Amino acid sequence: MQDTNPVQIDDRLVQRLIHAQFPEWANLPVEMVEPGGWDNRTFRLGNDKLVRMPSGPAYVAQVEKEHRWLPKLASHLPLPIPVPIVKGMPDSTYPWPWSVYRWIEGEPAKIELIEDMNQFAGSLAGFLDALHQIDVEDGPPAGQHNFHRGGKLAIYDQQIREALTELRDHIDTRTVERLWNVALQSEWQASPVWVHGDIALGNLLVTDGRLSAVIDFGCAAVGDPACDLVIAWTQFSGTSRAVFRRELPFDRDTWNRARGWALWKACIVAAKPDGNQREAERSWIVINEVLSDSY
Repeated sequence: MQDTNPVQIDDRLVQRLIHAQFPEWANLPVEMVEPGGWDNRTFRLGNDKLVRMPSGPAYVAQVEKEHRWLPKLASHLPLPIPVPIVKGMPDSTYPWPWSVYRWIEGEPAKIELIEDMNQFAGSLAGFLDALHQIDVEDGPPAGQHNFHRGGKLAIYDQQIREALTELRDHIDTRTVERLWNVALQSEWQASPVWVHGDIALGNLLVTDGRLSAVIDFGCAAVGDPACDLVIAWTQFSGTSRAVFRRELPFDRDTWNRARGWALWKACIVAAKPDGNQREAERSWIVINEVLSDSY
């Protein structure tokens, strides 16, 4: 997803917006949080708040969704999630709504920060199981607002087939196509559930080596939970993958669709890395993990 945002989102913009709209916080320091996100830019405000700014028009719908639903989800979950304090308004220099949240302590998860990957996998599975149990009445169905996470894989069928054409000399396209077709053969038959939509290490916080919070619910919706299981191949392997699977009550069809989500993202990034060598290399690791996984 290419960011065509012409707005320069930096600490000066945030300071000006805070000063104009929330003068009680005007003297608090503003510092950009690194690594920066794609959908939003994040800034620390003082010691206990953060400012979250959509980076382009495609992400604006997430603001209202998070303000409406995150406070309701938070009370049912075993780990902290972001809860907005107040919504900022657009003005002449920044054209979209934005949010102030409470700061959540912890570091974005990295393999070297995780004390026990099996324990981490079990904790994440427990969080997702709790999320999937929350009542979905009036919850937003998957759609463009969350890039169809929780929706039907078939919407990305053309994308992955075009990617496989680009990758035909570098990948076992017959196997990938077979796995993709298997993923397309089933749909979620139960009632829709809440999904996070973007379970990745960057959206998981750790403290003292353990999972301590889950952040960035911009892709949340109600639908098929398969999209929340992709981390089984993107970060887990061997025993930790087995723990993650064992702790979540899903049938083989759901795991097949999850594998399809993993292949879709990895293949489109591998086919067109857009200069991000690290992401391209990571996508090949994911493809190899999926192709070598016999379950």
